[in-house]
Amino acid sequence: MSLSLYVDAARWRKHIDQVRDGYPGIVPVMKGNGYGFDNVRLAEEASRMGVDIVAVGTTYEAARLKDHFDGRVMVLTPYLRGEDAVPLPDRAIRTVSSVQSARDLVGSRVVISCMTSMKRDGVTPEDLVTLRGSLEGVRLEGFSVHLPLDHPDGQDPVAEVAQWVERLKAARLPVHTMFVSHVPAAGLAALQQQHPDTRFRPRIGTDLWLGDHDSLVAKGTVLDVVPVARGERFGYRQRKAPADGHLLVVSGGTAHGVGLEAPKTVRGVMPRAKGVARAGLATVNRTLSPFSWAGKQRWFAEPPHMQVSLLFLPGEVEPPKPGTELEAELRHTTTHFDRVVLR
Repeated sequence: MSLSLYVDAARWRKHIDQVRDGYPGIVPVMKGNGYGFDNVRLAEEASRMGVDIVAVGTTYEAARLKDHFDGRVMVLTPYLRGEDAVPLPDRAIRTVSSVQSARDLVGSRVVISCMTSMKRDGVTPEDLVTLRGSLEGVRLEGFSVHLPLDHPDGQDPVAEVAQWVERLKAARLPVHTMFVSHVPAAGLAALQQQHPDTRFRPRIGTDLWLGDHDSLVAKGTVLDVVPVARGERFGYRQRKAPADGHLLVVSGGTAHGVGLEAPKTVRGVMPRAKGVARAGLATVNRTLSPFSWAGKQRWFAEPPHMQVSLLFLPGEVEPPKPGTELEAELRHTTTHFDRVVLR
């Protein structure tokens, strides 16, 4: 049986279409595991939405999607001199983050990334004069700015984008299109009003595909229910059962991303206290699983296996029957579901 993602298709697509309509010129982003859906499925949804450009993470993702989407495919990872050559169609757009890269891609479609407060990649204001002379023969699709999600110092994302538009115009560069990430709809409208000759195109992934969380339900299948007595050993590490109860063998393990967690930014006293508490419990082999039964999130009996997880259920709780599906709170961007069911 499987780890499944169930999707209320009508509700999910209604949300997608509302985001599309609220962000004119939207460029749907699909990368990595496809936000839990798989990139091919998202490319097909983008075709249904009627968009003309999608954005992917890597050239390998672009090569996979080229047969599932007929429009232009923007590769977000900047071009690197000497990178592996991946055959891509003429409609592929490469991101450029340096003057040299622009020179290397003569004849190609490119979007030029501008360095922002993210400090991740992009040309700098000092590069612009040299850049102007390096665009001959390049098929310029536009410029891009990728902004941070948080603004702890009160930095205004609209002002940061506007500053780049003004710099590019002052350098006499053709700013007909600006691709932007992490700017709200109201901010884009303000930018469009300030700079009517530039088209602002939002690149959106998480809010588009995962914005209606209640339309998505993840579930793991109970494969077996094994009674254990207090002190009885079990599992790879032969731990002792803490009490009489049952071991639930549930679909979903490390190969799916279950039990794996990316580092998080923690702010505030309460979140930090909870983090310390979780770390303390982990040192005595007590870790909550993402799976719930009988109204409670259940503990891992031991670390997840590759394909399944072992959960411990106390004896006073009536266990589920094999074949029952347990709801799971999973991070969609790191989970590989066995199947996605639209219904």
